[in-house]
Amino acid sequence: MPSGRRGGRSRLPLVLSFPIRTPRLLLRPHTVDDVEPLLAYYADPEVARYIPWEPWSRRDAEERVRQRITRTGIVDASSALGLVVEREARVIGDVVLWPADETLSRGEVGWAFHPATTGKGFATEAARALFEVAFEHYGMHRLVAQVDARNVASARLCERLGMTKEAHLRKDQWAKGEWTDNVIYGLLAEEWQLLSGPRRGQGVRA
Repeated sequence: MPSGRRGGRSRLPLVLSFPIRTPRLLLRPHTVDDVEPLLAYYADPEVARYIPWEPWSRRDAEERVRQRITRTGIVDASSALGLVVEREARVIGDVVLWPADETLSRGEVGWAFHPATTGKGFATEAARALFEVAFEHYGMHRLVAQVDARNVASARLCERLGMTKEAHLRKDQWAKGEWTDNVIYGLLAEEWQLLSGPRRGQGVRA
């Protein structure tokens, strides 16, 4: 786990050490070699069903990966941390963290995983590693996840992570030709500390 905390007031960027390892996974920044692995699941209509874009084409994948390569850490309100998740040297998904406002004390998270890897706890393990970076490295005090109300799998993941369902906004977002309900999940730093307990600092290491 990288040392040091940003806290709510400091604006000095802290450099993360990569890769980040958990008991079963490796999280690292994107590279140009990730076009094919990410296309393998983002081209799937079921994976794209509840995210803001249509299934990727190869051209989409190349452009998205070019953008994601720059997302290596939180340094200002326009930055983000996007990490590829590997299991035994194979890409199985990705996670992302970005600031929810200019204070950098509130963050928003998202994820996507290859359907073939579901049901094994990999998404939960990867998201917990991302949460540890957000709370322990960047010193954020609150994380949120916005979930399409029909996306039962993501809602269950939020609940496994200890997040609280804070709002159900009816017909809140226009997505793919229809108004959709948006569910907000949240987790506070003090709740994370209680949830992680003696595991803190043990599950994420460079």
